[in-house]
Amino acid sequence: MTRPTRVRTLNRGMQTSTPSTTRPLHAIGVPLGPAVLRRIFPAVVSALDGGPALLPLPEYPAAVRDGLLAAMRPSVPVEDHDDPVALVVPTSGSTGEPKGVLLGAGALRSSATATHDRLGGPGRWLLSLPATHIAGLMILVRSVVAGTEPVAADMSRGFDPEAFAAASVHVLRSSRTRRYTALVPHQLSVILKAGGAALHSLAAFDAVLVGGSAAAPELLERARAARVPIVTTYGMTETSGGCVYDGLPLDGVQVSTTDEGRVRVAGPVLAHGYRLQSALTTEAFADGWFMTADLGHVDTEGRLDVHGRLDDVAVSGGVNVPLPAVDAVVARHPGVAEASAVALPDQDWGQRVVAVVVPRDPGDPPTLGSVRAHVLRHSPTAYAPKELVVVHALPRLPGGKVDRRGLTARLLETTG
Repeated sequence: MTRPTRVRTLNRGMQTSTPSTTRPLHAIGVPLGPAVLRRIFPAVVSALDGGPALLPLPEYPAAVRDGLLAAMRPSVPVEDHDDPVALVVPTSGSTGEPKGVLLGAGALRSSATATHDRLGGPGRWLLSLPATHIAGLMILVRSVVAGTEPVAADMSRGFDPEAFAAASVHVLRSSRTRRYTALVPHQLSVILKAGGAALHSLAAFDAVLVGGSAAAPELLERARAARVPIVTTYGMTETSGGCVYDGLPLDGVQVSTTDEGRVRVAGPVLAHGYRLQSALTTEAFADGWFMTADLGHVDTEGRLDVHGRLDDVAVSGGVNVPLPAVDAVVARHPGVAEASAVALPDQDWGQRVVAVVVPRDPGDPPTLGSVRAHVLRHSPTAYAPKELVVVHALPRLPGGKVDRRGLTARLLETTG
């Protein structure tokens, strides 16, 4: 792994000094249908080349769009920094409140260049993620940096393996350049289940980035067995998307953990901070580092292993229980298709771990006893759920992640 040559020591997100110039912020509605590239790609090109900063917003639902407009206030110009802001990307993070992440053109280009260097060179990209989130936007940024024309799958009816296969044709016929795409784990699972043309197309790419949330080891094993060239990624909006590939930081990126195990990131891919939220910026960005909400460790070879999020840890009987780890082990139960663990208040334990599962056979769902026995064979006692909830499907956020916060809220309503 190439070690970083420098770490930024300037707190780029601090908004305590008066900038010399400002630039306008243009809000733009981003569709999921075929018009997505025509609508947003030219605006991304302009923003990276010094034009107005871009605020991408979902067109639907209208309430979400209007809420983001109110929070981001596009009528207020964007302050210039050492690296002028190109994108303001709304994200809820762990709080649920919208935050506008200020990403400079230099940070975005650095991320795109480092990605291409890691993957084997510039290439043509297929967009099958919403271009309102950093993962989808970075596909457009990488296309600009590579000098290639991206292709977009039709997402107007959600993620469709047939639409993915149809769009892949236009990328895969580009035999003179490398071919790339990016998926969240749920999309990868859908393609593996569908098989056929979608899976055949996916295996023909030179690299398939998988990120946005932790992918179950079994899912990755199935994909690799199908000869899909998987590259796992870790990152967030504040780091211009994925900045750690297959556990190793991209060139120029530095990753470490605090004494408490909290992951922090430094390097040229970092955002300036949060729009109109100087206190939050000061808290998250300090001395050239961005403090994530994730827990993990870095081994002696510099490889990052992420255990879960601070807000994804239950404290049950005085023991810290990382809910993503419970997700993974419960999902390996033979009767479980998907799983998500949540923490609910408990008078005796402080919090109790509840496993919410989608059964493989709806007519024969697993029992709490069998799930607990399975977990206890593979994990510490505290990981064993004290309650089991069977559902038809897990709620998901627009980017494909399981909506653990929303799921917890529903269960709290149900239990009073």
